[in-house]
Amino acid sequence: MVLTDLSRLNDELVASRGDVAGPLRIIAPFGFGRIHIAPIIGKFAQEYPEITPDLVLSDDPYGAAASDNWDIIIHIGQLADSTLVQRKLASNKRFLCASPDYLRAHGEPAHPDELHKHACGVIREDQADVTMWGFTDPEGSRHSIRIRPAFTSNDGEVVKAWACQGLGIVMRSEWNVAAELRDGRLRQALKKFALPDADIVMLLSPKTLRTERIKRLVERLVEGVPQKI
Repeated sequence: MVLTDLSRLNDELVASRGDVAGPLRIIAPFGFGRIHIAPIIGKFAQEYPEITPDLVLSDDPYGAAASDNWDIIIHIGQLADSTLVQRKLASNKRFLCASPDYLRAHGEPAHPDELHKHACGVIREDQADVTMWGFTDPEGSRHSIRIRPAFTSNDGEVVKAWACQGLGIVMRSEWNVAAELRDGRLRQALKKFALPDADIVMLLSPKTLRTERIKRLVERLVEGVPQKI
């Protein structure tokens, strides 16, 4: 407790001087953190060598919000707690995807109810109910379906790779499958039915958000994360 209080006092002293120095603890999802966040932090550390970055990649970054050992959390999707200080980084849609080989072999679903006939894969993350998939049809009516996963992993890249191999249908973020949709390794399914958006946001710790290092890093993240993947 004493060490924590001393650390906070040091943070306040650094902030009062306007120094870009001190520790930075960022928590982010595995794939997005590795591909988009890590390079930005690396450049930031080169620009400000007196900071000490600590990037934690997790399948449940939002779960860390209950602790006080973080400065920025990168979260994808809806938030259970809207009182947290947050800033949107980028818009992000969700798609159902499968390989062309799988869809040729098993047929394309025309309605969410038909997913019961298909092999579906899910990612276990954020303590979310990943087996309940919700859709909105062109008329605005909502449809929910409980799937029984044919394959699962806590790593989105694994689930995406299995989908590319033809194991079944997966729900993935636009940022994660844009390249595979462009080159034809994956094809979007149920295009007429919209899934809930999963915007990419930063959660900011109220204890450190006013420090100079956090303000500068937020600026770099806003500049560096692409608005269109």
